[in-house]
Amino acid sequence: MKLVNKRVVLHFPGFEPLDGAAHRARYERTARQSASVWGYDVETGAAGEGHYVSFDVGTGADGWQTRTRVHVFDHNELVQQLRMGNTASRIAAGFLSFLQVVREGGMAGYFRHAWRFGLFFIFPFLLTAFAILITLQILTLPYWLGLSGWHFGWSAPLAAIFFTFGFLPFSERFHTLHLFADWDMAVALARMDRTDFNDWLEQCATSMREALNEEADEYVISSHSMGSSVAAHVVGILLEREPDVFKSKRVVFATLGCAILQCALMSSATLLRSRVGLIARCPNIFWLDVQCLTDSINFYKVPVVSVSGHPDAPQASMIHIRVRQMLTPEHYKKIRADQLRVHRQYVLGPDMKSSFDFTLLTAGPMPASVFAYPDVSKLPAREHEDKEARGADHFVPIASAPK
Repeated sequence: MKLVNKRVVLHFPGFEPLDGAAHRARYERTARQSASVWGYDVETGAAGEGHYVSFDVGTGADGWQTRTRVHVFDHNELVQQLRMGNTASRIAAGFLSFLQVVREGGMAGYFRHAWRFGLFFIFPFLLTAFAILITLQILTLPYWLGLSGWHFGWSAPLAAIFFTFGFLPFSERFHTLHLFADWDMAVALARMDRTDFNDWLEQCATSMREALNEEADEYVISSHSMGSSVAAHVVGILLEREPDVFKSKRVVFATLGCAILQCALMSSATLLRSRVGLIARCPNIFWLDVQCLTDSINFYKVPVVSVSGHPDAPQASMIHIRVRQMLTPEHYKKIRADQLRVHRQYVLGPDMKSSFDFTLLTAGPMPASVFAYPDVSKLPAREHEDKEARGADHFVPIASAPK
């Protein structure tokens, strides 16, 4: 198997309040952890200038070295925009998104295909609705006790204290208001009716087209969670404009904890479903869909292409991983109750060798498609394999590596 000398990665993170610099810092930590576990050298370069954060990664060991250019298409500006406003307006916007998802058949689709994702959808809204109900009961307590209207002078402040200093801090451990904003974005990506979102996707498509001009042995388009819907839109835009844009390129479309169906199951998401079909039918794209049994925020064992309305198209190659096989028992026990933390493990570093490793997928020496086969080694089987083709037998730091 020919090893990868040069790779270009176009990464679409999930819905997190992190900018490109923070994602680069996370990647660096993740890469160091992976290198320690697998026994190779790694160096992560500084972020380059541009609209999106880009940086170089060098990995290597005796007999191989791989240079990777990572472009991070973060959507932190949109996240911050959706998280703006006072608490009341954010809650109102969240419940409006909830009603839109229900009306467009999204919730019914979640429970039909992945009931755990359906529970993930309704939980923050049920929790908040219950808190609002208790707040209203406290507020109207004088009425139910038959007291005079003057007693609302103490019940109203008491209700406000309960909601502001009781419920809101408690709900933050479940990231409730953040999830409300997440559903605002899901509706926007399904409907495609917001100019700011559409302009941003066009900007991403332009930047991706420029990155594809870089010479490389392999191009990996990786996406996590909500980022998979973003990536599907952006790749679809390029295919609509240039059907042969990926011709003569080896491209791996890796969706990690994919949430495309979070948007695609809404009736208004016709454009997203169409773009999923374009990606699936592109002969130059190998679609790798990484799913996890213990992650409730993904559509486990659900064929995303088929459910998006393309049962006759080539389906994504699904692999199923276990977080408990990537972490020590102590580490896994510490995070397993936090579903959002478990959901982030796709892009975080491992404690142990396993069938999946984000750094090796995006910066390792083996083609990214080998991750579709869990029994295949993720590092060269022989110490000096492909050394002659590389013309090097030692790790070259980024500072001295040719661009």
